Amino acid sequence: MEQVGLAATSDVSLWSLFMQAGFVVKLVMLGLIGASVWTWAIVVDKMLKFGKVRRQLDAFEQVFWSGQSLEELYRTLSDRTTSGMGAIFVSAMREWKKSFERGARSPIGLQMRIDRAMDVTLSREAETLEARLGSLATIGSAGPFVGLFGTVVGIMTSFQAIAGSKQTSLAVVAPGIAEALLATAIGLLAAIPAVIAYNKFSADAGKLTARMEGFADEFSAILSRQIDEKLQPRQAAQ
Repeated sequence: MEQVGLAATSDVSLWSLFMQAGFVVKLVMLGLIGASVWTWAIVVDKMLKFGKVRRQLDAFEQVFWSGQSLEELYRTLSDRTTSGMGAIFVSAMREWKKSFERGARSPIGLQMRIDRAMDVTLSREAETLEARLGSLATIGSAGPFVGLFGTVVGIMTSFQAIAGSKQTSLAVVAPGIAEALLATAIGLLAAIPAVIAYNKFSADAGKLTARMEGFADEFSAILSRQIDEKLQPRQAAQ
């Protein structure tokens, strides 16, 4: 009796259910397992990435508001690979310097070019933060349905086998149904973390982007005052 019980237990183990499943159901399970692994890879990458971005923003704000001159800060950052607020600052200062080197005369035109340069950089930084979030959304929305597809195929196959054997006892029906339901379980296992991670990282990306937008607006106001101070004497002299 003990040997029979052990055999029955091994027949319904997860590995046995996977090995006994049909080709289509196996393919669905493997795809969902791969999607789950990819989900967790994105989660780890985003946690590290967002933590690094927060530290960079904190460090830049500390330096920017420390009283250091804009020219000195620009010289420090212009030769480096910058991101976040640093990239926005460098793009604005580069446009500022180019415009004055070419004899800018219109305050409005100069302000528009600086704002456009910062907007382009901000959009690029936002895209970097949101990279691969679409994969999480796809896995979270499609995972359960892919698993359900595997379940439907598995149940159809099981019913065909039952009809062929002409036996309807629970011992015959249960293994096939369990194999099919395993696909749905794996689909949910892949989808639930993906949905949670997508919601969290989307909110985090939005907060970081809003923080950079706030800096861009503040820096635009600072440059606007400096533009007025530099161009008004020229216009008055003319």
